[in-house]
Amino acid sequence: MTKPVADAPAPQNHNGGPPLDDPDVHVPPWGRNGIGRYFEWAAAKKRAFDAPMDIARIRARRAAMIGLTYEEYVLEILERGRYLNAGDATRIAEIIARRGVRD
Repeated sequence: MTKPVADAPAPQNHNGGPPLDDPDVHVPPWGRNGIGRYFEWAAAKKRAFDAPMDIARIRARRAAMIGLTYEEYVLEILERGRYLNAGDATRIAEIIARRGVRD
């Protein structure tokens, strides 16, 4: 009986990992449709969400007080230009309800 090809030893100078050209095994972070603007969007997101440490701490603390994540709180600032507080219960409930939809 012959060995299946998958069990054959890896050729010299091969790390034995999965083939990168097999679409069912490896999907790069930018998806299967090419890089496109992946790196531009990643850099823009980093610039938008990164803040000096003291501002990030304040935002994280405020987000935790009203039940949001840091990303949700900052996204609301970026999208609407508003800093949410406890008086914005309706908007906060909408954001929290949207969490399950995205996952």
